[in-house]
Amino acid sequence: MNKNLSYQRRMRLQYASLMVPALVLFTVGLIVPIIMCFYFSLFSWDGFAAEKVFLGLGNYTQIVHDEYVMGTWKFTILFAVMNSIIADVGALLLAVLLDSAIRARTLHRTLVFIPCLFSSIVTGFVWKKIYSVVLPGIVESLGLKIYTQLFGSPNTVMAGLTIANCWQWIGLWMMIYLAALQSISPEYYEAARVDGANAVQRFFHVTVPMLMPAIITCTVGLTTGALKTYDILVTATEGGPGRSSNTIVYYTFNAAFKLKQYGYGSAMSVSLIIMLLIVAVVQLKLFSKKEVQL
Repeated sequence: MNKNLSYQRRMRLQYASLMVPALVLFTVGLIVPIIMCFYFSLFSWDGFAAEKVFLGLGNYTQIVHDEYVMGTWKFTILFAVMNSIIADVGALLLAVLLDSAIRARTLHRTLVFIPCLFSSIVTGFVWKKIYSVVLPGIVESLGLKIYTQLFGSPNTVMAGLTIANCWQWIGLWMMIYLAALQSISPEYYEAARVDGANAVQRFFHVTVPMLMPAIITCTVGLTTGALKTYDILVTATEGGPGRSSNTIVYYTFNAAFKLKQYGYGSAMSVSLIIMLLIVAVVQLKLFSKKEVQL
Protein backbone atom coordinates (compact mmCIF):
# COMPACT_ATOMS: atom_id res chain seq x y z
CA MET A 1 0.00 0.00 0.00
CA ASN A 2 2.80 2.40 0.92
CA LYS A 3 4.60 1.53 -2.27
CA ASN A 4 1.50 2.43 -4.28
CA LEU A 5 1.16 5.77 -2.49
CA SER A 6 4.84 6.53 -3.03
CA TYR A 7 4.51 5.67 -6.73
CA GLN A 8 1.46 7.92 -7.08
CA ARG A 9 3.29 10.81 -5.42
CA ARG A 10 6.26 10.40 -7.77
CA MET A 11 3.91 10.37 -10.76
CA ARG A 12 2.19 13.55 -9.55
CA LEU A 13 5.55 15.24 -9.14
CA GLN A 14 6.54 14.20 -12.66
CA TYR A 15 3.28 15.52 -14.09
CA ALA A 16 3.71 18.77 -12.16
CA SER A 17 7.29 19.16 -13.42
CA LEU A 18 6.02 18.90 -16.99
CA MET A 19 3.70 21.83 -16.33
CA VAL A 20 6.44 24.10 -14.97
CA PRO A 21 7.85 25.33 -18.33
CA ALA A 22 4.39 26.18 -19.66
CA LEU A 23 3.45 27.82 -16.36
CA VAL A 24 6.62 29.94 -16.39
CA LEU A 25 6.01 31.05 -19.98
CA PHE A 26 2.36 31.83 -19.22
CA THR A 27 3.32 33.86 -16.15
CA VAL A 28 6.18 35.77 -17.77
CA GLY A 29 4.46 36.26 -21.11
CA LEU A 30 0.94 37.10 -19.92
CA ILE A 31 0.37 37.54 -16.20
CA VAL A 32 3.38 39.77 -15.50
CA PRO A 33 2.70 42.13 -18.49
CA ILE A 34 -0.94 42.50 -17.41
CA ILE A 35 0.10 43.40 -13.87
CA MET A 36 2.69 45.88 -15.18
CA CYS A 37 0.12 47.36 -17.57
CA PHE A 38 -2.29 47.98 -14.70
CA TYR A 39 0.52 49.51 -12.63
CA PHE A 40 1.54 51.94 -15.37
CA SER A 41 -2.11 52.86 -16.00
CA LEU A 42 -2.15 54.54 -12.57
CA PHE A 43 0.46 57.10 -13.65
CA SER A 44 0.94 59.96 -16.06
CA TRP A 45 4.09 58.82 -17.86
CA ASP A 46 5.59 59.16 -21.31
CA GLY A 47 7.31 55.76 -21.18
CA PHE A 48 10.84 57.21 -20.93
CA ALA A 49 11.08 59.73 -18.09
CA ALA A 50 12.53 58.60 -14.79
CA GLU A 51 9.67 60.18 -12.83
CA LYS A 52 6.01 59.21 -13.04
CA VAL A 53 3.12 61.28 -11.73
CA PHE A 54 0.63 59.17 -9.79
CA LEU A 55 -2.95 59.73 -10.96
CA GLY A 56 -4.77 56.84 -9.36
CA LEU A 57 -7.81 56.16 -11.53
CA GLY A 58 -7.38 59.44 -13.37
CA ASN A 59 -6.55 57.80 -16.69
CA TYR A 60 -9.69 55.66 -16.47
CA THR A 61 -11.80 58.74 -15.74
CA GLN A 62 -10.27 60.40 -18.77
CA ILE A 63 -11.25 57.42 -20.95
CA VAL A 64 -14.89 57.73 -19.89
CA HIS A 65 -14.96 61.45 -20.70
CA ASP A 66 -12.90 61.20 -23.90
CA GLU A 67 -15.43 61.35 -26.75
CA TYR A 68 -12.87 60.15 -29.25
CA VAL A 69 -12.07 57.02 -27.23
CA MET A 70 -15.79 56.32 -26.89
CA GLY A 71 -16.13 56.70 -30.67
CA THR A 72 -13.23 54.32 -31.13
CA TRP A 73 -14.90 51.80 -28.85
CA LYS A 74 -18.14 52.16 -30.81
CA PHE A 75 -16.35 51.38 -34.08
CA THR A 76 -14.47 48.45 -32.49
CA ILE A 77 -17.60 46.86 -31.04
CA LEU A 78 -19.60 47.31 -34.26
CA PHE A 79 -16.72 45.86 -36.27
CA ALA A 80 -16.50 42.88 -33.91
CA VAL A 81 -20.26 42.22 -34.11
CA MET A 82 -20.34 42.40 -37.92
CA ASN A 83 -17.28 40.19 -38.31
CA SER A 84 -18.53 37.64 -35.81
CA ILE A 85 -21.93 37.25 -37.46
CA ILE A 86 -20.78 37.26 -41.09
CA ALA A 87 -17.66 35.12 -40.64
CA ASP A 88 -19.34 32.66 -38.27
CA VAL A 89 -22.38 32.07 -40.47
CA GLY A 90 -20.25 32.07 -43.62
CA ALA A 91 -17.75 29.58 -42.19
CA LEU A 92 -20.53 27.24 -41.06
CA LEU A 93 -22.31 27.32 -44.43
CA LEU A 94 -19.05 26.80 -46.31
CA ALA A 95 -18.20 23.87 -44.06
CA VAL A 96 -21.57 22.23 -44.69
CA LEU A 97 -21.22 22.82 -48.44
CA LEU A 98 -17.66 21.51 -48.64
CA ASP A 99 -18.52 18.53 -46.47
CA SER A 100 -21.07 17.41 -49.06
CA ALA A 101 -20.27 15.23 -52.08
CA ILE A 102 -19.26 18.00 -54.49
CA ARG A 103 -16.52 17.72 -57.08
CA ALA A 104 -12.99 18.81 -56.18
CA ARG A 105 -14.01 19.61 -52.62
CA THR A 106 -10.41 19.24 -51.40
CA LEU A 107 -9.33 21.89 -53.89
CA HIS A 108 -12.15 24.20 -52.80
CA ARG A 109 -11.25 23.73 -49.14
CA THR A 110 -7.64 24.60 -49.90
CA LEU A 111 -8.60 27.74 -51.83
CA VAL A 112 -10.81 28.97 -48.99
CA PHE A 113 -8.15 28.20 -46.37
CA ILE A 114 -5.17 29.82 -48.18
CA PRO A 115 -5.95 33.48 -47.23
CA CYS A 116 -5.55 32.77 -43.50
CA LEU A 117 -1.91 31.87 -44.19
CA PHE A 118 -1.25 35.51 -45.17
CA SER A 119 -0.34 38.06 -42.54
CA SER A 120 -2.91 40.76 -41.79
CA ILE A 121 -0.39 43.34 -43.01
CA VAL A 122 -0.36 41.67 -46.44
CA THR A 123 -4.15 41.30 -46.41
CA GLY A 124 -4.61 45.02 -45.79
CA PHE A 125 -2.25 45.91 -48.62
CA VAL A 126 -3.91 43.45 -51.04
CA TRP A 127 -7.43 44.70 -50.39
CA LYS A 128 -6.31 48.31 -50.57
CA LYS A 129 -5.08 47.60 -54.11
CA ILE A 130 -8.24 45.65 -54.95
CA TYR A 131 -10.50 48.52 -53.90
CA SER A 132 -8.40 51.29 -55.44
CA VAL A 133 -7.04 49.67 -58.60
CA VAL A 134 -8.56 46.31 -59.54
CA LEU A 135 -12.27 46.90 -58.93
CA PRO A 136 -12.35 50.43 -60.44
CA GLY A 137 -10.76 49.03 -63.60
CA ILE A 138 -13.33 46.23 -63.83
CA VAL A 139 -16.25 48.59 -63.16
CA GLU A 140 -14.99 51.09 -65.72
CA SER A 141 -14.55 48.39 -68.38
CA LEU A 142 -18.15 47.29 -67.81
CA GLY A 143 -19.41 50.84 -68.09
CA LEU A 144 -20.87 50.84 -64.60
CA LYS A 145 -20.93 53.60 -62.02
CA ILE A 146 -20.26 51.85 -58.70
CA TYR A 147 -18.18 53.22 -55.85
CA THR A 148 -15.53 50.60 -55.15
CA GLN A 149 -12.90 52.43 -53.08
CA LEU A 150 -14.40 51.31 -49.79
CA PHE A 151 -11.38 52.38 -47.74
CA GLY A 152 -11.73 55.94 -49.04
CA SER A 153 -14.95 56.98 -47.31
CA PRO A 154 -16.01 57.01 -43.63
CA ASN A 155 -19.37 55.60 -44.74
CA THR A 156 -17.90 52.52 -46.44
CA VAL A 157 -14.67 51.82 -44.55
CA MET A 158 -16.44 49.52 -42.07
CA ALA A 159 -17.81 47.39 -44.91
CA GLY A 160 -14.43 47.33 -46.66
CA LEU A 161 -12.57 46.17 -43.53
CA THR A 162 -15.23 43.58 -42.74
CA ILE A 163 -14.95 42.06 -46.21
CA ALA A 164 -11.15 41.97 -46.03
CA ASN A 165 -11.05 40.53 -42.51
CA CYS A 166 -13.69 37.86 -43.23
CA TRP A 167 -11.92 36.90 -46.46
CA GLN A 168 -8.73 36.30 -44.52
CA TRP A 169 -10.05 34.32 -41.57
CA ILE A 170 -13.20 32.55 -42.72
CA GLY A 171 -11.15 29.58 -43.96
CA LEU A 172 -9.67 28.93 -40.51
CA TRP A 173 -13.08 28.74 -38.81
CA MET A 174 -14.44 26.72 -41.72
CA MET A 175 -11.82 24.04 -41.03
CA ILE A 176 -12.88 23.88 -37.38
CA TYR A 177 -16.49 23.38 -38.44
CA LEU A 178 -15.42 20.78 -41.00
CA ALA A 179 -13.61 18.77 -38.36
CA ALA A 180 -16.67 18.93 -36.11
CA LEU A 181 -19.02 17.96 -38.95
CA GLN A 182 -16.97 14.88 -39.77
CA SER A 183 -17.22 13.71 -36.16
CA ILE A 184 -21.04 13.57 -36.30
CA SER A 185 -22.28 10.00 -36.67
CA PRO A 186 -24.40 9.37 -39.81
CA GLU A 187 -26.82 7.46 -37.59
CA TYR A 188 -28.29 10.73 -36.34
CA TYR A 189 -29.14 11.82 -39.88
CA GLU A 190 -30.57 8.40 -40.71
CA ALA A 191 -32.82 8.57 -37.66
CA ALA A 192 -33.96 12.06 -38.66
CA ARG A 193 -34.77 10.86 -42.19
CA VAL A 194 -36.81 8.00 -40.79
CA ASP A 195 -38.77 10.52 -38.73
CA GLY A 196 -39.51 12.46 -41.95
CA ALA A 197 -37.16 15.43 -41.40
CA ASN A 198 -36.12 17.31 -44.53
CA ALA A 199 -32.67 18.80 -45.19
CA VAL A 200 -33.42 22.10 -43.44
CA GLN A 201 -34.87 20.37 -40.40
CA ARG A 202 -31.90 18.01 -40.21
CA PHE A 203 -29.57 21.01 -40.29
CA PHE A 204 -31.25 22.85 -37.42
CA HIS A 205 -32.20 19.85 -35.30
CA VAL A 206 -29.16 17.62 -35.85
CA THR A 207 -26.22 19.52 -37.32
CA VAL A 208 -26.42 22.73 -35.28
CA PRO A 209 -26.93 21.03 -31.87
CA MET A 210 -24.08 18.60 -32.54
CA LEU A 211 -21.84 21.49 -33.61
CA MET A 212 -22.47 23.56 -30.48
CA PRO A 213 -18.93 23.02 -29.01
CA ALA A 214 -17.42 24.17 -32.32
CA ILE A 215 -19.85 27.09 -32.50
CA ILE A 216 -18.75 28.20 -29.03
CA THR A 217 -15.08 28.03 -30.03
CA CYS A 218 -15.57 29.90 -33.30
CA THR A 219 -17.89 32.59 -31.94
CA VAL A 220 -15.68 33.45 -28.96
CA GLY A 221 -12.55 33.34 -31.13
CA LEU A 222 -14.07 35.54 -33.83
CA THR A 223 -15.44 38.12 -31.41
CA THR A 224 -12.33 38.49 -29.26
CA GLY A 225 -10.12 38.45 -32.35
CA ALA A 226 -12.10 41.26 -34.00
CA LEU A 227 -11.97 43.32 -30.80
CA LYS A 228 -8.15 43.11 -30.97
CA THR A 229 -7.90 44.12 -34.65
CA TYR A 230 -4.79 46.13 -35.39
CA ASP A 231 -2.52 44.68 -38.10
CA ILE A 232 -4.85 45.07 -41.06
CA LEU A 233 -5.35 48.76 -40.30
CA VAL A 234 -1.63 49.49 -40.61
CA THR A 235 -1.59 49.01 -44.37
CA ALA A 236 -5.30 49.26 -45.21
CA THR A 237 -6.53 52.54 -43.70
CA GLU A 238 -4.08 53.75 -41.02
CA GLY A 239 -7.15 54.53 -38.94
CA GLY A 240 -8.66 56.69 -41.67
CA PRO A 241 -10.13 58.29 -43.58
CA GLY A 242 -9.68 60.86 -40.89
CA ARG A 243 -10.14 58.82 -37.73
CA SER A 244 -13.17 56.86 -38.90
CA SER A 245 -11.62 53.37 -38.72
CA ASN A 246 -9.61 53.56 -35.52
CA THR A 247 -9.99 50.47 -33.34
CA ILE A 248 -9.20 50.60 -29.65
CA VAL A 249 -5.95 48.65 -30.14
CA TYR A 250 -4.80 50.93 -32.96
CA TYR A 251 -5.56 54.05 -30.92
CA THR A 252 -3.89 52.54 -27.84
CA PHE A 253 -0.70 51.97 -29.81
CA ASN A 254 -0.73 55.55 -31.14
CA ALA A 255 -1.44 57.02 -27.72
CA ALA A 256 1.30 55.04 -25.98
CA PHE A 257 4.10 55.17 -28.56
CA LYS A 258 3.38 58.09 -30.89
CA LEU A 259 1.75 60.56 -28.52
CA LYS A 260 3.99 59.44 -25.61
CA GLN A 261 0.98 58.89 -23.31
CA TYR A 262 2.12 55.56 -21.94
CA GLY A 263 -0.01 55.65 -18.82
CA TYR A 264 -3.14 56.57 -20.77
CA GLY A 265 -2.41 53.86 -23.32
CA SER A 266 -1.96 51.33 -20.51
CA ALA A 267 -5.35 52.31 -19.10
CA MET A 268 -6.97 51.69 -22.48
CA SER A 269 -5.21 48.32 -22.65
CA VAL A 270 -6.65 47.37 -19.27
CA SER A 271 -10.12 48.43 -20.44
CA LEU A 272 -9.68 46.19 -23.48
CA ILE A 273 -8.63 43.23 -21.31
CA ILE A 274 -11.74 43.74 -19.15
CA MET A 275 -13.93 43.94 -22.26
CA LEU A 276 -12.42 40.74 -23.69
CA LEU A 277 -13.01 38.90 -20.42
CA ILE A 278 -16.61 40.09 -20.19
CA VAL A 279 -17.38 39.15 -23.79
CA ALA A 280 -15.77 35.72 -23.48
CA VAL A 281 -17.50 34.92 -20.17
CA VAL A 282 -20.92 36.09 -21.37
CA GLN A 283 -20.67 34.14 -24.63
CA LEU A 284 -19.47 31.01 -22.87
CA LYS A 285 -22.32 31.24 -20.35
CA LEU A 286 -24.97 31.74 -23.04
CA PHE A 287 -23.71 28.99 -25.33
CA SER A 288 -23.04 26.60 -22.47
CA LYS A 289 -26.66 26.88 -21.38
CA LYS A 290 -27.76 26.15 -24.92
CA GLU A 291 -25.39 23.20 -25.10
CA VAL A 292 -26.80 21.72 -21.89
CA GLN A 293 -30.37 22.13 -23.13
CA LEU A 294 -29.50 20.21 -26.25
